[in-house]
Amino acid sequence: MTTGAQTPNPARPRRSRLRTSLPLGVAAWLVLEIWLLTVVAGASNGLVVLLVLLAGLALGSVVIKRAGRRAFKNLTEALQQQQNGGRAEPRPNSEGNGLMMLGGLLLIIPGLVSDAVGLLLLVPPVQKAVSRYAERTLERKLREAGGGSLGDAFQQTRIHRPDGKVVQGEVIRDEPGATPGDFPQGPRPPLSR
Repeated sequence: MTTGAQTPNPARPRRSRLRTSLPLGVAAWLVLEIWLLTVVAGASNGLVVLLVLLAGLALGSVVIKRAGRRAFKNLTEALQQQQNGGRAEPRPNSEGNGLMMLGGLLLIIPGLVSDAVGLLLLVPPVQKAVSRYAERTLERKLREAGGGSLGDAFQQTRIHRPDGKVVQGEVIRDEPGATPGDFPQGPRPPLSR
């Protein structure tokens, strides 16, 4: 026995192309990495492959550590400028820290293709080109979704939940001069529609 009206099940949304092709792409990438490692090991020896993988691990660790320190330094400088009443100006090449960390991560992952892509992401002109491409793609996706800016997109996501549920709430402000006894305590009755 059911209570209330049942809503019909909406049609299943189509899976995006990325969601469909991503597992296939990852599998192809893994096969390519293993094949290249075996080709290099056959052309030279296993010790060379081991040294290349260890060098990638060491270099990737150094790159991630350096980019993390630079990002933390930029953050602390921006916070100090804001506390002193100034406006935080972006530093030159500060957007490259995330791409440097990604490059370091790709260097740490065992494989020759990931090492090559990781080394490419450490080159500043490549970082700028990838950053501009990612920014243009994000702006285009936001325009297609009908949002104005990234902040608007997050605000819309927070308000319009996919299941349609609305959480009722109440804002309680601390008024100057008010004592805790001025506000009613305990659970509040639900708001009626």
